[in-house]
Amino acid sequence: MFISVFDLLSVGIGPSSSHTVGPMRAAHAYLSELLENDLLVRTVRLQVELYGSLALTGVGHKTDEALLMGLSGHLPETISPQIIPETLKKIRTSKKLSLLGKHSIRFNEKRDLVFHKDKVIPYHSNAMRFIAFDEDENELFNEIIYSIGGGFIVEHRKIQHKSPMKKLFKTPYPFSTCKELLEHCEKKGFSIDQLMLENEKSHHTEKDIHKGLATLWKTMQESVENGCKNEGHLPGKLNVKRRAPDLYKFLTNPNKTKEAEDIFDWVSLYALAVNEENAAGGRIVTAPTNGGAGVVPAVLHYYEKFTEKKCDRWVEVFLLTAAALGILYKKGASISAAEMGCQGEVGVACSMAAGALVAVWGGTPKQVEIAAEIGMEHNLGLTCDPVDGLVQVPCIERNTMGAIKAINAARLAMQRSGVNNKVTLDEVIKTMFQTGKDMQSIYKETSLGGLAVNVIYC
Repeated sequence: MFISVFDLLSVGIGPSSSHTVGPMRAAHAYLSELLENDLLVRTVRLQVELYGSLALTGVGHKTDEALLMGLSGHLPETISPQIIPETLKKIRTSKKLSLLGKHSIRFNEKRDLVFHKDKVIPYHSNAMRFIAFDEDENELFNEIIYSIGGGFIVEHRKIQHKSPMKKLFKTPYPFSTCKELLEHCEKKGFSIDQLMLENEKSHHTEKDIHKGLATLWKTMQESVENGCKNEGHLPGKLNVKRRAPDLYKFLTNPNKTKEAEDIFDWVSLYALAVNEENAAGGRIVTAPTNGGAGVVPAVLHYYEKFTEKKCDRWVEVFLLTAAALGILYKKGASISAAEMGCQGEVGVACSMAAGALVAVWGGTPKQVEIAAEIGMEHNLGLTCDPVDGLVQVPCIERNTMGAIKAINAARLAMQRSGVNNKVTLDEVIKTMFQTGKDMQSIYKETSLGGLAVNVIYC
């Protein structure tokens, strides 16, 4: 099972990879199948049913809007966030949908978009059912698609395969555990990023890999820049004020006294900027998810701004290493908050960023593992309880904590050789997976527990 760096780190829009990016891709994929089987032109009515976490927190996560965009032919990696409001207004005013921009049908959102808040489909909490009807109300095609975290989707009919991932390729150095990853590195004399690059080259041209990684970094930089300048309040009833612009002004004030502690504020700024952009529906990079999208860019910006002597190809080294670690979580557990709680989002992002920082600092693959293990060990049990179903409280600040913790984990790892490593990354991933299974569903992106029921807002 091959998972590319560009699967795990992908350009998308906010506020959620599982509730926005995944559903948009699912809607587009479903209609593409209708088109391929000559059923699109016969479709007169389309119904979408949402289950579990998607139904409970879908409106706050803009799942409804994402579905309408996907049905209209848009994809998260290419859509311009600026066109979304006007497109939605046109659909809702005319009560018509242009499926894939090719075939127009009537669409009654109250009737045709159904939120089953009391139902869950066993395979995964984030389930969507798409049903196309002909002019006689006969079903043309009924399909269930799951949004399994990080923007990944899988059709129900493919579950019988060992892997829900759609890319099944041979790779020169396959790995599913950190033990296998480190064994490959030791045998070939590779760093983790070198091994990842070799695997990527078996599926992409080297030119495309370099270009793709550069695009990811550019998007992260733009997310920070936009988050620092876009003022106002975030959408939703919480009326959360965007704080990154004020923090940026404070830190760049020429009259401000410089302090050693400013470094914490800068790292927090980078994370706040990205996650406020995400909460506002802006363009970000899933790293590995939208809810945890601020950690990796924050730590990468920290390295850029506060390291005088940088390693060669530092952006690529960082991103490839981070992706390798994220793949371990994707294969060994999950990066879906609906399955794992926030340990699967901010926890995984912290682990990825910690290991990647060690890599660009010149640490060994074993030290990368130690940093990643520390990053997750101290996020175990982290719940996902978004207030009002919005990716705002506690999600935005939680990314600042994840970024600071990642830097701390990396510094601790650089002081250790790994000879007496008491806990391995594989053991922590296994523990995280079990913890997620044991966690009550009210703490897994349902807004039925924790802060979501204890915070009073107007």
